[in-house]
Amino acid sequence: MADYIDLRITDDDLTLDAGGNPTMLDGRASIAQDISHMIRESGLLVEIIANRDARKRATNIVKITIAVDDDERIVPGTTRVEESSPGEYWLTAQTVKYGSIGLQLEA
Repeated sequence: MADYIDLRITDDDLTLDAGGNPTMLDGRASIAQDISHMIRESGLLVEIIANRDARKRATNIVKITIAVDDDERIVPGTTRVEESSPGEYWLTAQTVKYGSIGLQLEA
């Protein structure tokens, strides 16, 4: 049994199987979903995309990086947030138990 289990959320709703039962996530996928939701709920990503001031965007990227690194399931210092194209950000981090995760951040 996995250490971390969560309900799968897709498009802000529970994901159901063919029988109408909620589907589950575990391990790395559960951690990635939790981090994605934490970033979204913080509002920092919206501020990054909506802000033209490069210094304020950089400050919010650091805040996201610190918040992810503070998660006990993430190896501190391994989180990276990079802008791949205007308004599109990718996060990578190393989990303590399951290896690396990568997320496209969406506001």
